Amino acid sequence: MKLYQENNKVIIDKIKDFEPKHIFECGQCFRWDKEEDGSYTGVANGKILNVKLEGDTLILDNTNLDDYHRIWHNYFDMDRDYSAIKAELAQMDEHLYNATIFGQGMRILNQDTFEIVISFIISARNAIPMIKRSVAFLSKALGEEIGEYRGKKYYAFPTPKALSSCDEQVLIDSKVAFRKGYIRDASYIQHSLQMDMYKLRNLPTDMARKELMTIPGVGPKVSDCILLFGLSKYDVFPVDVWVQRVMHEFYIEKEMKDLKKIREFGIDMFKDKSGIAQQYLFYYAREKVGSCKM
Repeated sequence: MKLYQENNKVIIDKIKDFEPKHIFECGQCFRWDKEEDGSYTGVANGKILNVKLEGDTLILDNTNLDDYHRIWHNYFDMDRDYSAIKAELAQMDEHLYNATIFGQGMRILNQDTFEIVISFIISARNAIPMIKRSVAFLSKALGEEIGEYRGKKYYAFPTPKALSSCDEQVLIDSKVAFRKGYIRDASYIQHSLQMDMYKLRNLPTDMARKELMTIPGVGPKVSDCILLFGLSKYDVFPVDVWVQRVMHEFYIEKEMKDLKKIREFGIDMFKDKSGIAQQYLFYYAREKVGSCKM
């Protein structure tokens, strides 16, 4: 793998296990949009980035090597050997074999903890296009303008202070519906440091989950998503309707409806790679099998 900079682009030749569609459309993030040329543009850590894959060459536009090493290398989880993970999971059974092939370029992003808390509170009983619209609205209304790319202005995610003290009409206009009180409460908890969400990374998974579930609007599934996508805890297994369907189809009896038991079954089966296995299965179920009756 060769890494170098050309003008305002960072280029990585011979990249492995990196497919933008699999990464940005697997339900883990809500601030990346597909461009007409097939690339994806998004905002993370207060920076605007465009990502394009041409063969086995990854092109990161609107950045430099300093920011790559400081931000994007960790954000895209570049130190993790996804080839080895896929090989291990694929050996377990034919379903994971198919899922890891279908989502072969997926990576778990290392995202900002507070942004993930709010984003997944918004996600409760919600569809991805609506989540993305709400997050974009709040960012434009309350976040700092950070620049322009291809003629479009981009905004940072709002701070805990901005969200906790904003006018209620902003939350109403963002279409977050019944979640607006949860968003305000969670933002105040972080702003006032009643809980430092960033420090939960240092706790064991069960303790971090227990703390997260004291936040209004954070239940078992949302807490597991925060643990996985915002705190780098891979021994979790978030269960939503798609995961429930794929687990019923491939692994457990359809009579098992208890989401907690399904989650425990997944963790027992996939151990410290439960979260990564869940993402392969989720993406496979939603994209590949979603049009079929399961």
